[in-house]
Amino acid sequence: MNTVLGRRSRILAATTATAGLLLVAGCSSDDDGGSAAKTAAGGVEVVKAGQLTVCTHLPYPPFQSEIDGKVQGFDVALVDLVAKNLGVKQEILDTPFENFKTGAFLNAGQCDLGAAGMTITEERKKNVDFSDPYFDATQAVLVDKKSGITSFDGLKGKKVGAQAQTTGEDYAKEKGFDPVSFESSDAVLNGLRTGQVEAVIIDYPVVQGWLKDKANADAFQVVDNLNTGEQYGFTVKKGNTKLVAALNKAITDAKADGTYKKLYEQWIGPYDESAASASPSASS
Repeated sequence: MNTVLGRRSRILAATTATAGLLLVAGCSSDDDGGSAAKTAAGGVEVVKAGQLTVCTHLPYPPFQSEIDGKVQGFDVALVDLVAKNLGVKQEILDTPFENFKTGAFLNAGQCDLGAAGMTITEERKKNVDFSDPYFDATQAVLVDKKSGITSFDGLKGKKVGAQAQTTGEDYAKEKGFDPVSFESSDAVLNGLRTGQVEAVIIDYPVVQGWLKDKANADAFQVVDNLNTGEQYGFTVKKGNTKLVAALNKAITDAKADGTYKKLYEQWIGPYDESAASASPSASS
């Protein structure tokens, strides 16, 4: 996003990629297949000429979701800064979340990077390289206000939900729960709304986005915020040091010039200074 976020027109592409739905930022670029044309500024190799192809998993507000026919969010805005520095356009490909653990879409040359509110973990570092952290995250426990649950400890014996393949699901399992797994964050909320589960464990920024809606705020409440020490990073194919450097530069510059704060307040909520002081990842 130029001055940011999804203000550039994004349209649903007419074609469907094997991994998922292609969402294009701006006009389609000319892919002439030439290797020179597939080199962006700074010598960064891209899988398709003139664009930075980004795999994500929709919806995951406030990081990425389709709003008014455009994919927008905090992650999208930050990656747009990278694309601008590289002199290309961002193009988004919706893919299954399990691909983010294995890096399959990166290794197959479908995407240049992954952006999906993804927590940096040692297990994932075995398959992909991460950018520096760009967001500190916690896990929230969200319940129906009529449930009588007042804390994480009150979940014992209750039916708990989480998004499949996420650290929220992992945390629930580590604590002895057998969580009901949902494919997307929207499905998690719907599971709570329809009584399939009595509580959900999911990233707090996602819950913040939900509670901006008055109907959700009237029905649900956060009863605990679990500091799991998680940090989000963007992923690239292992060994792609030039793209990692480009990502890190954009993150550092955005924090230094106030752009990060602006985007944070637009998409996440009141700015937390600690969000801008995350220690660099050792993964790259």
